Amino acid sequence: MNVLFFLTPKSEVAFIYEDDSLRQALEKMENHTYSAVPIISRSGQYVGTITEGDLLWGIKNQFNLNLKDAERVGISTIKRKLDYQPVYADANMESLIERALNQNFVPVVDDQKNFIGIIRRKDIILYYYKQQMESRK
Repeated sequence: MNVLFFLTPKSEVAFIYEDDSLRQALEKMENHTYSAVPIISRSGQYVGTITEGDLLWGIKNQFNLNLKDAERVGISTIKRKLDYQPVYADANMESLIERALNQNFVPVVDDQKNFIGIIRRKDIILYYYKQQMESRK
């Protein structure tokens, strides 16, 4: 099975650009109620993933901020604990599942490392659950 079967395309994914501000990141995460979002460059390459925890620790440890000041803080200045590891579009299911075990979503990149979308862990689980239910009939 091809991992692209599970792909949520970039056009349907909430993401932030690496030169967005802290305030923009906070607002996007709040509006979409996400706890983590991919970061991409303006040229489209996957840079990493930022989580609510990264933002909170950044605000606490790096900056003494109010919301107005957050407009001047670039998202790339926030230290990230870890990045969600992407898979390439031609990855095998084993690689996808290995990453999905530890990440809510898996970023998908093309061979030039351009971000093309995500695969949600819940979509993988739902697919295999439906397969299991069908085999029991």
